[in-house]
Amino acid sequence: MGGRSVADMSTFTDRSATALVVIDVQKGVVAGAHRRDEVVANIVSLVDRARTAGTPVVWVQHSSEHLARGSAEWEYVAELAPESSEPLVHKRFGDSFEDTDLESVLAAAGVGSLVVTGAQTDACIRSTIHGAFVRGYDVTLVADAHTTEDLTDWGAPAPEQVVAHTNLYWQHQSAPGRTAAVLQSAEVEFAR
Repeated sequence: MGGRSVADMSTFTDRSATALVVIDVQKGVVAGAHRRDEVVANIVSLVDRARTAGTPVVWVQHSSEHLARGSAEWEYVAELAPESSEPLVHKRFGDSFEDTDLESVLAAAGVGSLVVTGAQTDACIRSTIHGAFVRGYDVTLVADAHTTEDLTDWGAPAPEQVVAHTNLYWQHQSAPGRTAAVLQSAEVEFAR
């Protein structure tokens, strides 16, 4: 089956570009994540393909009281390394747009469509996809390129259910002038 290009129908009339957004794939965030190695490998593949196609790759890195900036846990996983020319957005809240320069980074690159990957599905991924959508972006969630940890001890569903539910409901999101989609990593095509 051939891949499908991500949509470029956002509410931004002057932003036809797509960006791959990699959220919080940090050592301390994904250490115990569901299917960690598979998800990271899928993100590595997407990053490589985006770079080859000339699609901007935007990195987001979280810091908090429990994830101190500059600590080993705060660093991106060894498999993923932002290039010096790629924007790195530092955040302190779940939504990657909240109190960050993400919007200005995307605007400067003419981006109106996002392909979203990373962690944690039930926190920063959900916050960011909703945040992007309400701000007018087309948002494609990569079904097999986001993950979360097991929080069943605190009453949450199992991580595989969290991922599956997020993939299920996101494909049915709708709003005027923009699209929401869910694709497998192998289905994502970045236009050259």
